[in-house]
Amino acid sequence: MDWLCGPELQFWITNETFHADQPDLPECFQLSVLSWLPCIFLWAASPFYLFYLKKNNKGYIMMSILNRVKTVFGLLLWIVCWTDLFYAFHQIRQGHGQVPIYFITPLVLGMTMLLATFLIQYERLHGVQSSGVLFIFWFLSVVCAIVPFRSKILKASNQSEVPDKLRFITFYFYFGLLVFELILCCFNEKPPLYCDVVTDPNPCPETTAGFLSTVTFWWFTSLAIKGYKMPLEAKDLWSLNQRDSSKVMVPRLLKEWDKEQAKARSEAIQSSQATYAKPPPSTTNHTAGGPTENSPEEVEVLLSNQKAAPHQPSFLHALIKAFGPYFLIGSAFKLLQDVITFVNPQLLRMLISFTKQEKAPYWWGYALAILMFLTALLQTLILHRHFQYCFITGMNVRTALIGAIYRKALVITNAAKRSSTVGEIVNLMSVDAQRFMDLTTFLNMLWSAPLQIMLALYFLWQNLGPSVLAGVAVMVMLIPLNAFIAMKTRAYQVEQMQYKDERIKLMNEILNGIKVLKLYAWENSFKDRVLAIRQKELNVLRKTAYLGALSTMAWTSAPFLVALTSFAVFVTVDEKNILDAEKAFVSLSLFNILRFPLNMLPQVISGLVQASVSLKRIQSFLSHDELDPNSVDRKNSSTEFSVSVVNGKFTWGKEDPPVLHNMNVMVPQGSLLAVVGHVGCGKSSLISALLGDMEKLEGEVSVRGSVAYVPQQAWIQNATLRNNILFGKSYDERKYHRVLDACALTPDLEVLPGGDMTEIGEKGINLSGGQRQRVSLARALYSDADVYLLDDPLSAVDAHVAKHIFDNLIGPEGALKGKTRILVTHGISFLPQVDNIVVMVEGGVSEMGSYQELLKQNGAFAEFLRNYALDDTVEEDEAIEDLLEDEEFFPDDVLSNHHTDMVDNEPVINEARKSFMRQISVMSSEGENFRCRSVKRHGCSQRKHSVSQEKMKPPEVQKLIQAETAETGRVKSKVYLEYAKAVGPLLSVIIILLYGCQSAASIGANIWLSQWTNDASGNGTQVDVPMRVGVYAALGITQGVLVMISSFTLAIGNIGAAKKLHFNLLANKLHTPQSFFDTTPIGRIINRFSKDIYVIDEALPSTVLMFLGTFFVSLSTLIVIISSTPIFAVAIVPLAIIYVFVQRFYVATSRQLKRLESVSRSPIYSHFSETITGSSVIRAYSRDTAFVLMSDVKVDENQKSYYPGIVSNRWLGVRIEFIGNCIVLFAALFAVTGKESLNPGLVGLSVSYALQVTMSLNWMVRMTSDLENNIVAVERVKEYSETKTEAPWEVEDKKPPPEWPMTGNVQFQNYSVRYREGLDLVLRNITLNVKGGEKIGIVGRTGAGKSSMTLCLFRLLEAAAGEITIDDVKIAEIGLHDLRSKLTIIPQVYYLHIYCDSSIVNS
Repeated sequence: MDWLCGPELQFWITNETFHADQPDLPECFQLSVLSWLPCIFLWAASPFYLFYLKKNNKGYIMMSILNRVKTVFGLLLWIVCWTDLFYAFHQIRQGHGQVPIYFITPLVLGMTMLLATFLIQYERLHGVQSSGVLFIFWFLSVVCAIVPFRSKILKASNQSEVPDKLRFITFYFYFGLLVFELILCCFNEKPPLYCDVVTDPNPCPETTAGFLSTVTFWWFTSLAIKGYKMPLEAKDLWSLNQRDSSKVMVPRLLKEWDKEQAKARSEAIQSSQATYAKPPPSTTNHTAGGPTENSPEEVEVLLSNQKAAPHQPSFLHALIKAFGPYFLIGSAFKLLQDVITFVNPQLLRMLISFTKQEKAPYWWGYALAILMFLTALLQTLILHRHFQYCFITGMNVRTALIGAIYRKALVITNAAKRSSTVGEIVNLMSVDAQRFMDLTTFLNMLWSAPLQIMLALYFLWQNLGPSVLAGVAVMVMLIPLNAFIAMKTRAYQVEQMQYKDERIKLMNEILNGIKVLKLYAWENSFKDRVLAIRQKELNVLRKTAYLGALSTMAWTSAPFLVALTSFAVFVTVDEKNILDAEKAFVSLSLFNILRFPLNMLPQVISGLVQASVSLKRIQSFLSHDELDPNSVDRKNSSTEFSVSVVNGKFTWGKEDPPVLHNMNVMVPQGSLLAVVGHVGCGKSSLISALLGDMEKLEGEVSVRGSVAYVPQQAWIQNATLRNNILFGKSYDERKYHRVLDACALTPDLEVLPGGDMTEIGEKGINLSGGQRQRVSLARALYSDADVYLLDDPLSAVDAHVAKHIFDNLIGPEGALKGKTRILVTHGISFLPQVDNIVVMVEGGVSEMGSYQELLKQNGAFAEFLRNYALDDTVEEDEAIEDLLEDEEFFPDDVLSNHHTDMVDNEPVINEARKSFMRQISVMSSEGENFRCRSVKRHGCSQRKHSVSQEKMKPPEVQKLIQAETAETGRVKSKVYLEYAKAVGPLLSVIIILLYGCQSAASIGANIWLSQWTNDASGNGTQVDVPMRVGVYAALGITQGVLVMISSFTLAIGNIGAAKKLHFNLLANKLHTPQSFFDTTPIGRIINRFSKDIYVIDEALPSTVLMFLGTFFVSLSTLIVIISSTPIFAVAIVPLAIIYVFVQRFYVATSRQLKRLESVSRSPIYSHFSETITGSSVIRAYSRDTAFVLMSDVKVDENQKSYYPGIVSNRWLGVRIEFIGNCIVLFAALFAVTGKESLNPGLVGLSVSYALQVTMSLNWMVRMTSDLENNIVAVERVKEYSETKTEAPWEVEDKKPPPEWPMTGNVQFQNYSVRYREGLDLVLRNITLNVKGGEKIGIVGRTGAGKSSMTLCLFRLLEAAAGEITIDDVKIAEIGLHDLRSKLTIIPQVYYLHIYCDSSIVNS
């Protein structure tokens, strides 16, 4: 370096740097390396950064004071640097020789400052609010300038006069300006003009966060504080970043997928051309019909070739192209982190060797301690940046997959729907998309784990030489063990899932038919069946738990076994091999680094296998055939026909035989066409063909204008009644009420609890079949379409309602007159009023013409009339008679007075149809009895005057099914005690003691190792090697055995608790009164038996295991460090306070975010399954775009709560790991200060423990949070295990005689009953005497209480007053099973499908 600095300025002087108590770096080194380092960084980063800014222009930021000051300071820095340059020239002119460094460095610095100033402005013009590149540059500049800053002061203080005053002054100007630039760089610019942040009401602060805030996730703190103060709600969450929304992600994936499909198609075409080129030239044209003209051999060649190479588009390629680049940034961070991981063991080696050197200056030790801290800090920041990229990629993949699957599900053909059921497609969305999301998190481990293993082995080889191969051999031997355990565990999981599915299926049947179960007193038989399955499930769980214990032992003992074999071989191979602290503890820290990749690699590979299965499933689904949007011509305006089918031939699937053939149908504009025919002749298929839902093989189909479609099975959304009718159209009050009147819906609105704002359950569960169909008709009428396709809409309603709808809606004088209507019907009474009739026979049009014309022909139509006439006439007559009776015998006022009570006091009549009203016969005519409607109308009109106050109440008061309450805030300690009680108090204590013992054994082994290494430092030789190795082995193996025993014990305790909790839940639910099941959705109860029991069975035990493990590791670390350097206890207090604070903030926020995420997840799937079932309706009304948007909004809502959940983990990680890094710093610092009193073994022990603690502390907080989240399941199960039960099944002292009832006399005495407390009486003061052997008929209107009387006999409803006696035995006094087993009933609704089971028949 003489040419640069000259002979006077030396580049490096060892004695001035390493071996001095006050070290200093030579001036040449300062002027070259330290000055150029930041410049090299900025010039190297600038091209990439400028390219990035050009590609990601976020808009224009107005010039602010902050920006001006930064620019001015940048220019001043340039002036200061070039002042030095001109000063050097000046010195030459004065005749003072100047070495080249005085010209090069100011020139380079000045140019760099100009570049930095240019970047400040360029960033402003491209909308960058905070610059990471410039922050790193200013930070590096300040750090590099600190050395000359100190050096110049030291020189000035040692000399009487400051030499080179100008350079001295300019340097301090330069340093001051650098510090100002660094400080200013920490502040943010304003957002760019017209950006999302300005318009969004609740933008995510990440977009406007500064570089430091982004790196440390400080921007999340505001939400953590809010979550700590009060439980978070959906409105508190930030909007999703635009880049992560469905609007951006789904098109990105679909664009790449379309490219892949196009590529596959073009390859297929090329290969097929190649195949056709092989046979000799032929004159025939190879079109769709071509192969029939070719020779059979030729066809065979073609087919075999196609089989050999199917051209499948690769969905994996599409995923990689869409999300690969962003993911690769995370991979780069991972690579950096992997390399940095191995710096600390080397620093530990230097620290231990420092403690051995008595004359080494203390600043070495302090420098090493600070370096260890900074390395760990850098590692933390880089690791969490990597995780952030991976998790966001996972989140984006899930968003894109759900969007792609949803869009595909709307357009797949009916043939494809056969191979993919609704359940399977929902699984693609939930399970398979989730697998991809989980995999992206650890996908980098595929290359990172081998890299870490290779680096660790390289350093170990350097440390221990070939002896490390013994350790490697142990690792390799453990791989098959882990693989075997993983394989068996997977097999057990599959078996357990089968039992679980069987148990849930049975529980579902039981809960659906709970009423029948109670009527027949079959609870015990079914309880035994469930418990038998549960026992099998628990047996498998027990086996899995034992395998898990083995796995835990292998995982815990692996590093120890590797260390033991390596050390034992090392000291026994050669007497000269001495195990000192340096070798032992550096090797131990390397073995600990090895533990993570060795454990993760098998998991990642199994995750990869699962994801590849999911990939195939998703790929095959997305490759399904789609409906041809052009199969129906919508723009044909050349003919006078509104709908026409010419020579149509249609099928449901390309491979299936045609369903419709030779179809020729012409429907003039504004006419009403009826389509009739026997069941299965193809009427509905014709409608589907007109909608474009079938495969068109031949012919032309045209439908002019917009279409409204009413399917045979009405499709109702889970939305308000009004929204179901409006279906995306704007609300017009007059039109809306006309529609309601035409569809006979006005009376229904008056009895629905919230009128037309009543929320309709999934699949229209709280509407009767007829009501659903009328809502479907109302939707069609409101849509005001040009063509109406009505697929037998009148079959679900009673004859008189059908007549009303035909007259007021469909018929020649109805609301749709003038519109083109195609009506599929069996109701022959309407046929004389239609314009034309199409008669279908076996998939073809048999006859077409007016009613009179077809009658004259005496063909298929006449036969159809003969078949259907009799039934229809009878039905019509009955309907007319009923109406006449109504008018004659029940004048309006009588009717209204008589039935007001019934309507008033049963606000649940229409809402509770799902399960409750099966008890009374409201459903006997599907609530379509016209008399009943008129009754309700009268009742309601009176109620308007008498109960106006009730109208004022919010609709929630009338809700039958209450919303499920979600717990908020911290989980009460009582819940933990409940779980401990379920495990067993004694067993709980034993488990904790075992964990304590295992930690003690671990500490003992390491302290023994530290003593062993001190032998070498004492006399430089090994003492009593066999004894040292033997005790070390014994302590380590003891630890392994204790780990296994504690895991076994914990597993036994957990399984015992799971068994107890499930038994109590099942016993209580079978003993719960019927009213509970009427007011609680089955899904909510099933959730307790599936999700919550799963958590108690599987999630909770592993969480408890991890929590106890991490807690004791953290505790033992602190014990070791404090025992080595007692002064460390002082540092523990502030660190513990910070730790507790961070933990409390995190747990409160994270818990609520998880709750919000799970609440917002189910609407995605329910909306999806709803969409699939109604896809033809959605397509018919051209609402597919709107539904796609709705799905995207639901996915984004879910990701809105998932994203802060990811960030909360990163936020926690950075803070907790900072505490861990502080522990490393203090452990190292106190080791340096206590150098005189400490031996190298203890230094190695305490610092190597400190290096491990970071991960333990982090996991401990996570496990605390998971424990809180999972223990909630115990709380929920407990809640449903303690609900109020019905009367005892058997009362010993009141048992009736075995032969009871002998004669069967039944007496009701002043008997009254209500459905539930708080509701009015349904039966009032009934007195009735039935003699044995009499046959009694009970009649009455719908809702009069007929079924209620039978339910009272079985005590499904308990008396409010009075009593029932059977053969002089008061039924209220005997046990329920004694009563119910002696009576029998044929229930109105017979739910269960499993009564053929022998155990029940025998019972």
